[in-house]
Order: sequence, then structure tokens, then C-alpha cells
Amino acid sequence: MIIARGLELIHVYEEALNILREYREPAIAKLPVTLGSGEGCAATEAPRGLLYHRYRCDDSGLLSFAKIVPPTSQNQSRIERDLAQWLPRVIDQSDEVIARSCEKVIRNYDPCISCSTHFLRITWERR
Repeated sequence: MIIARGLELIHVYEEALNILREYREPAIAKLPVTLGSGEGCAATEAPRGLLYHRYRCDDSGLLSFAKIVPPTSQNQSRIERDLAQWLPRVIDQSDEVIARSCEKVIRNYDPCISCSTHFLRITWERR
């Protein structure tokens, strides 16, 4: 996986250099745009899966609707099922170990969520 990412980076840098070498300034800086109503949608590759997005503009060209479905929300039910299967294996550990362990399970699907949102706070009621 790391080797593949390294090769991907080499390719990206080579591509960027080619774009810079071959760049030619366009004859005009911008094209005229007529604002109006319309709708569009796409599925875009993101680091953790597909990002689905849909937008609608009203007659004056202003955004009237937007829906974004990120990979994290698509993976949510699978993450919850994996946590339910994982917890019995670590339930006898300390709260800190359990929390760290659960974060690892979640980061398998989304490596950014646990650090970027500091999302996991566990309060246990032990009987």
C-alpha cells in the first residue's frame, strides 16, 4: 500500500511538471457565463470511497439545493457492526484501552475522523 502511494506521488509530480512545461496562456482570461436554472450530480472518487453530490440552481443561478453523501456516512453501518463484533474482545480492558481500540477499528474505514473531530468519548456503566 505504501509503495503504491509512493508511485502515485511520483506520477502526480511528473504530471504536474508536464502541465507546467506545456502551459500556454489562453487568448482570453474568462468565458462569458449566463446564470440560470439547472441541476447536476456526480460521484467523485475520494480517499475513503465515493463522494456523491447533487446541486440545483434557481432561475437566478443561486444554489437552491445541495446534497452531499460522503464516504464516512456510507460506511457508518459497517463501522457500527464491526464495533459490535470487536467490543466483546476488549471489554475487560481499561476504558482508555477500549477507546483506543475502537478508534483503530473506525480508522480502518476513515483514517481522519477520530483525530479531526475527537469524536470518541466513552462513559461506561459497569455492573
